[in-house]
Amino acid sequence: MERKQEVSKAVVQRLPRYYRNICELKAEGVQRISSRALAERMGLTASQIRQDFNCFGGFGQQGYGYNVDKLQEELGAILGLRAGRTAVLIGAGNLGRALLNNFDFSASGFKLLCAFDANQELVGKKFGGHEVRSSSTLFEFVDRRKPDVAVLTIPRTHAPDLAHELVDHGIRGLWNFTGEDLHLEGLGVPVENVHLSDSLMTLCHLVGMEEA
Repeated sequence: MERKQEVSKAVVQRLPRYYRNICELKAEGVQRISSRALAERMGLTASQIRQDFNCFGGFGQQGYGYNVDKLQEELGAILGLRAGRTAVLIGAGNLGRALLNNFDFSASGFKLLCAFDANQELVGKKFGGHEVRSSSTLFEFVDRRKPDVAVLTIPRTHAPDLAHELVDHGIRGLWNFTGEDLHLEGLGVPVENVHLSDSLMTLCHLVGMEEA
């Protein structure tokens, strides 16, 4: 479905939530849902949902609501989940191994090709079915296999230089867990800077507000 207007980042960031909830509804056997019912489930307003969906042309029919199967298909297409994108993970330390062992990359639209690390004791081992290769082979691999995205779970001091090198070798996006904010928009490369502590500190504030 074609976009009717430039879509804000806030709307884009809500799309995965919509998709996740629609997938859950489908698994529950729900075939149709109204914007009001979806809003109640997600803690939003029906107006917000309609405005967000209208950015992509709208999906429902007045008086009918949304067909769950069709909405799942449309949202999946917008998110690019069936585009066959690939990724590599760089840094097989504790956090990297946790992602390798537990995170389902395919459910988020990516095939994880392998991981890389400088620790030779990890090279050749598999975590979650994903092989760890020597970081010395990283750029040769990227040049040959042309992954779309790199997942960074390396020490933050190495992040800026490595990020620019990866972009020079054709990486088109970064999922960055290093703690170092990376901004490569000027190079046309989107970056998702992930700070787990941000969410926890937000929760700390909200708990404090409840106590006040």
